[in-house]
Amino acid sequence: MEAAVVREPRSGLFAVIARRLRQPIPGAQPRVRFEMPPELDGTEEADDGDARFGSPGPRMSAQHPLYLGFMGTAGVGVALLLFYIGTHTAQLLLWIVTALFIALGLDPVVRWLESRRVPRPAGILLAVGVLAAGVAGFFATLIPTIVEQVTEIVRQAPTWIRDFLDSEFFRSLDSQFGVRDRISQELDKFVKNPDAVGGIFGGVVGFGSTVANSLFGALIVLVLSLYFLGALPAMKKWAYRLAPRSRRPRVEALSEEITRSVGNYVIGQACVALLNALFAFIVMNILGVPFSVLLAFVVALLAFIPLVGGMIAAIVVILVALTVGWQTAVIYAICYFAYLQFEAYFISPRIMQRAVAVPGAVAVISVIAGGSLLGVLGALIAIPTAAAIMLLIKEVFIVRQDRH
Repeated sequence: MEAAVVREPRSGLFAVIARRLRQPIPGAQPRVRFEMPPELDGTEEADDGDARFGSPGPRMSAQHPLYLGFMGTAGVGVALLLFYIGTHTAQLLLWIVTALFIALGLDPVVRWLESRRVPRPAGILLAVGVLAAGVAGFFATLIPTIVEQVTEIVRQAPTWIRDFLDSEFFRSLDSQFGVRDRISQELDKFVKNPDAVGGIFGGVVGFGSTVANSLFGALIVLVLSLYFLGALPAMKKWAYRLAPRSRRPRVEALSEEITRSVGNYVIGQACVALLNALFAFIVMNILGVPFSVLLAFVVALLAFIPLVGGMIAAIVVILVALTVGWQTAVIYAICYFAYLQFEAYFISPRIMQRAVAVPGAVAVISVIAGGSLLGVLGALIAIPTAAAIMLLIKEVFIVRQDRH
């Protein structure tokens, strides 16, 4: 009885707080929502008196000359407008595509949390928070390492230069070709040339601008991913309403299959990349390779790139391992390439079997084409895009051809 008496004021207080939060702030205007019009079943007609803008009239005949001329002109105009927008907003479109694929990749996680009775907003914040923490951890590891290495290079540079100038190799070159005098002359020209000094300053400013743009782009992608995740069900409903009512169920089924494949592919590729990075981190720690944490982050990022990402990651780590010794580099190469074979034949097929089924030749061609068009992002989205195209060809084009 006493426990019940104690809980009642708390529950009442929470109810009052929740009810107060749902009420609008005094003086604030309510947010205008873009509501979806009611869907007709095809047998009923909208009443002109009830419709706000009246009911739509009959469609113009597709054979009418005015219709043909207008639609042809509108098609050319839309194509030119899309070309202009694409050429002048390429960076923004790249951010949008990246955020959309991140949202599709995190949507299965959010739906899994929803099945565990976690509200969708909380699931979105949790999924995006884990992603943001991973990105922040990468930069928190990368920046101190870069600063430390640059400081060490600057500190050791005079010693390296002095040792090189005192070496027998440089003395023999100087006695034969007068290298010391030529270097002094070129340094004098460089110092006296204002364009060269301005070029160095411009390079520093350009590097800073690139870093700032990258951070701004990462913030934009994070915000867009939040919006896309929150509005993904509504976006799908709006997109399905654009299709004719008779074909809407089929369009919805194909679209759901495509988005499911893309989401599962992103999640599967993330699991493969994490396992790859974990194995590389363990081997690097055993062999004593420096900067193992930073290199593990690099391996995880490169492992997202299909087919060639693992090879590039192996080359990067092997080059760093050579600073310890060639034996260390050879041992790491043997272990890592053995793992890549194990991953290709045992791990990836079991993780990716529910995502996409793309033939090997199509996967190679799509990755090369995507990388040529959009760089790293194109290589990342190439395989799910190829899977979506193959699904549309199989379920739409081939079915239509079989009926004729």
